[in-house]
Amino acid sequence: MMGDRDVRSIVKNAVDSIGRELEIEIDVKDIKTIHLKEVVQCLRRSYYDRVDPKEVERRGFNDLLSGLLRKLQYGSDPKEFSVDDIKLKGQADMIADDLIILFRPTNITLEMSLETPLANDVLYLNACMWIYDKKDGMILYITGNKEEIIFSLTRDKKMFEEVIRRVRVLSDLLKEQKTPILEPSNDCTDCQYYQRCFITKKNAKHVSLSEMLGLGKD
Repeated sequence: MMGDRDVRSIVKNAVDSIGRELEIEIDVKDIKTIHLKEVVQCLRRSYYDRVDPKEVERRGFNDLLSGLLRKLQYGSDPKEFSVDDIKLKGQADMIADDLIILFRPTNITLEMSLETPLANDVLYLNACMWIYDKKDGMILYITGNKEEIIFSLTRDKKMFEEVIRRVRVLSDLLKEQKTPILEPSNDCTDCQYYQRCFITKKNAKHVSLSEMLGLGKD
């Protein structure tokens, strides 16, 4: 505390404010334009983001890194890829020496090791390589200790076809106003829509161990 001011609250408000400025711009009414970000994450989450949004809680300035780089546009203007009558719109964090680069924060340290990149990051990077017509890409994870964990990838056609399939699915569901199926993952815990997908109220009464075992009180 500094006087009567809540420093933690001030920092949180600052992070949230900057985060809103750096968010990928999505026209929620344009269901014929789907952003790559929407299809590499849970489709239900992307659906709610469009039809009944709830602001995400950001944890710190490290989460803003990718948005800052996109805003500075290090050779990476947004680009579109046609999927029938739908436009898939993507944007890489950086393009350098014909290499697509994504920057992502992680709570994992070098000592703990990150053996494989996160699945949605791989899907995003691979799709960017097709959208920008590049063959190679890299995901650079920044740890809380400001260390780097790097993964290099070469584009894969079948993986991109899965992204295309999800583009069509999300567009159809938005058109039909149908909520996508539940896609449980580790991301659910931090999702702002957790309560819409899972039961959170505990209605069961407290039961002692003796009652559970059918033992009465003497």
